[in-house]
Amino acid sequence: MTTNGSDTSPPKPLWLLAELTYKCPLQCPYCSNPLDIARYKDELSTEDWIRVFREARALGAVQLGFSGGEALVRKDLEVLIAEAHKLGYYTNLLTSGVGMDEARIKAFKEAGLDHIQVSFQASSEELNNFIAGNNSFRHKLEMARLVKKYDYPMVLCFVLHRHNEDQVEQILEMSHALEADYVELATTQYYGWALHNRQQLLPSRDQVEAAEAVAHRYQEKFKGKMRIFYVVPDYHEERPKACMNGWGAVFLTVAPDGTALPCHAAGELPGLTFPNVRDHSIEWIWNDSSDFNRFRGYSWMKEPCRNCDEKEKDFGGCRCQAYLLTGDAANADPVCSKSPHHEQIVQMVDDTNIPREPDTAPLVFRNMRNSKKLTAGKWPKASGQ
Repeated sequence: MTTNGSDTSPPKPLWLLAELTYKCPLQCPYCSNPLDIARYKDELSTEDWIRVFREARALGAVQLGFSGGEALVRKDLEVLIAEAHKLGYYTNLLTSGVGMDEARIKAFKEAGLDHIQVSFQASSEELNNFIAGNNSFRHKLEMARLVKKYDYPMVLCFVLHRHNEDQVEQILEMSHALEADYVELATTQYYGWALHNRQQLLPSRDQVEAAEAVAHRYQEKFKGKMRIFYVVPDYHEERPKACMNGWGAVFLTVAPDGTALPCHAAGELPGLTFPNVRDHSIEWIWNDSSDFNRFRGYSWMKEPCRNCDEKEKDFGGCRCQAYLLTGDAANADPVCSKSPHHEQIVQMVDDTNIPREPDTAPLVFRNMRNSKKLTAGKWPKASGQ
């Protein structure tokens, strides 16, 4: 057994992410779900999920996130929440709010749900609805207010990309007006649909620097009233983040069909056949499966990671990003300036300033068979409300 540190005792899967379904009423072009979501139709049953919760809890998991797709699609969500609550989990619902109403929020409260995070696509109704693919903005506002009414922590999430990166000030003003306790300014991670649309979504350096400055200003402005989390996009960094706090160290994801993963994007890596909870116990998957041990510790590392004095801090960065950008998951994350592949990241960001010919980058929306040919001028403006 190997871990990410010098201690040889098994790590604990403290955070369990239950991706209950990949079905979703939204069509966001930055969705991190797999492109081939149609093959995940054989979803785990209620009983299967409860067994997974029980086994993961026995192994040490303490926090449970209900996600998707859209977890609200599952009719048994209240049952799953209640069972997780009985097991002693701190439970989180990560939702678009579409498919939720006051009666359901009340039912979640009665079942013991601890936390609801509502996601928005923008602070303007027009842009939000365009990205989501439905007229959900006003409903989201109503759901956010109801979350507050039922005494949940008010947690809002906005995924940032080129077309709403300039909207950070309006986003934070809207969040304050909704009396948010926490605001996550999440940055688009380029997996799944987001990777497919990277050319359309990647913000420029100027946009990121301006957004970061606004976020820091508002962190001071609302200090003690609203916590604001802003993370600089990976592609604009020179050191990689400690992705998932290391492979198989803290996070365990279970996909709708029961595939167990060290992170939600790991299924894209070739040469790995991740185990399924229908066939194996969580204990065996976490402790003994070759896939969960593949990138634990440091022995798998190549240079420059192997002898890097920061490897115990960042664990070489993201394995999925390394594969998607270099073709080898064991390479250093190209975000790192020490990586021999870092220049391709620099070039991608530099290219965001190059004017494009019309319709050179089709934007592919999730759940849509055909892409939409868009130029920047055809996007709805990211104006305030």
